[in-house]
Amino acid sequence: MENRAILQEWFDRVDSEKSGSITAVQLKTALGVGNLEFPLSVVEQMIRMHDFDRNGTMSFEEFVALNKFLLKVQHAFSDLERGRGFLVPDDVFEALVKIGFMLDSPAFYSVCESFDQSKNGKFRLDDFISICIFLQSARNLFHSFDTAKQGRVTLDLNQFVYCKYDSII
Repeated sequence: MENRAILQEWFDRVDSEKSGSITAVQLKTALGVGNLEFPLSVVEQMIRMHDFDRNGTMSFEEFVALNKFLLKVQHAFSDLERGRGFLVPDDVFEALVKIGFMLDSPAFYSVCESFDQSKNGKFRLDDFISICIFLQSARNLFHSFDTAKQGRVTLDLNQFVYCKYDSII
């Protein structure tokens, strides 16, 4: 419960307008204070992932859900970074498995290439969080089409365009 009180205090500070919700810009700024730098598009994706009422902002309860996800990701990162402050691709793979993401080699290396901002094979915490946000969003979208829960989907052109569009906004 104490952790929830701390989260409420933090949320209230970020919610400078006292509206009961925070925007992507407010969340981006607050994460930056904690040395987590993300493009606005990634922060917007964080909000979409947990925006249960689909209003484009984050309520306190939605923020609690995001915090739970981010703590899980941060623990997986911390367990493998070995004091270096970054993960190498083998560590990233192991951390993703710990979180529950099972990717084959081509998918894994494609994701790594896309999120390795400095192109040096070293993934800082914010890089790793961005990977996890992308994978969780992709999983959520996949599950929305996998109505039979068989792990496979068939998409027509309209559905594919929707998926592609949804992944870039």
